[in-house]
Amino acid sequence: MAQTTMVAASELLTLKRPFGKDVSGDGSVAEEKPKAPARRREAEDPAAALAAARHEFGEHGGVNMSIEASATFTVMEPETMRRLFAGELGPDRGGMYIYSRHFNPTVQALGRQMAALEGTEAAYCTASGMSAISSVMVQLVGAGGHVVASRCLYGGTHALLARFLPRAAGVRATFVDVDDEAAVRAAVVPGETRVVFVETMSNPTLAVADIPMLARVAHEAGAKLVVDNTFTPVVVSPARLGADVVVHSVSKFISGGGDIIAGAICGPASLVNAMMDLQEGALMLLGPTMNAKVAFELWERLPHLPLRMQEHSRRALEFAARMQRLGLRVLYPGLPDHPHHARLAAMRNPGYGSGGMLCVDMGTEERANRLMHHLQNTTQFGLMAVSLGYYETLMSCSGTSTSSEMPPQDRERAGISPGLVRMSVGYNGTLEQRWAQLEHALALMQPPPPPRHHHLNGAADRDGSDAANNHGKH
Repeated sequence: MAQTTMVAASELLTLKRPFGKDVSGDGSVAEEKPKAPARRREAEDPAAALAAARHEFGEHGGVNMSIEASATFTVMEPETMRRLFAGELGPDRGGMYIYSRHFNPTVQALGRQMAALEGTEAAYCTASGMSAISSVMVQLVGAGGHVVASRCLYGGTHALLARFLPRAAGVRATFVDVDDEAAVRAAVVPGETRVVFVETMSNPTLAVADIPMLARVAHEAGAKLVVDNTFTPVVVSPARLGADVVVHSVSKFISGGGDIIAGAICGPASLVNAMMDLQEGALMLLGPTMNAKVAFELWERLPHLPLRMQEHSRRALEFAARMQRLGLRVLYPGLPDHPHHARLAAMRNPGYGSGGMLCVDMGTEERANRLMHHLQNTTQFGLMAVSLGYYETLMSCSGTSTSSEMPPQDRERAGISPGLVRMSVGYNGTLEQRWAQLEHALALMQPPPPPRHHHLNGAADRDGSDAANNHGKH
């Protein structure tokens, strides 16, 4: 059974197929003809790239695209079915579909938007962020392969690489300080390392990965650089900096409503095609299929993602700066004293700030919990909940929530302290209204803990006079 291929990018991308016809992003097949010079698909500004992507109209001319809610698709002749399964026909070869676990027109339309956003050739949208990461790892690493990964990752990703994939597929993972180029190079196993995996901005410590350096190291080793860009859509474009594959939990900032679970894989069309191979593709055979109705809702939200990210970033920077002036231990890459401030400034897309995530270290879990209690129940500043990217501020104590899958010693090495409160800064209400609520809650926490220096990719310095620093750190 042959592979059925697709193109998930905008109409600005045209691929040549061996049979001598043009395959455009709209799925149509046309005879070759002279082409006008194409606009650059890799627009530097993600908002401009989204605006330049093809707009999908509804079946009857509606300004919004139609939802193709069918699970399966009919053909007019039996021979057509044979040709579909032989790979002679498909979404990009006659605009024909088999089954929505394979390809669906509505989900493909969202994929074209995601590819435009990230500046990649193609994209495929999945049922969750973890399904996107898992599928990429299964496809690229394979049984017995090796991964070099950041030692500070979302807890679920860490568990996938440290526990599940080793048990299920014999995958080996080495976790390192990805800020240390020598350590990354030393971790690479020649001929066996298939993937270097990092987050653009680490969850939760907000260390910023040096994507150009990591891409260089990965490519010299014959490996692929896979970057989770969930924290920084629009803010940073990893593929434009050298990453091979960009993954997202679309549930977060891209959705923005706290009501959808979804993921995305952005990368070369060849990768997406391989992952959808009818016999060997991880996406096709594992089946993390996005519902077409979910794809439609997300497609409607993408156009205002750049505006939302600007406001998330503006408020996060303002709150971080004000809390720092109060003497609190704040982690935010937009602050000038953040160790990776200059790195992020060099990599980010101008005009979108430094992202909507910040952390404040309250020293102990007890103080962190007390602050969150006041912020939610006394001043109504935000909500105690995991996840991020919502229009309300969400906050959690990372060590007992999203990073709890990590063993204590791994949390310590990653710099995740017991009192670290992660905040996803929302934009509901006015900035001054929310600051007054935050300031009131902080006033209830006096006196503040003594200062302590943070190492973003490793354990924090300990002050022997502070008992909290010597008790089960991170």
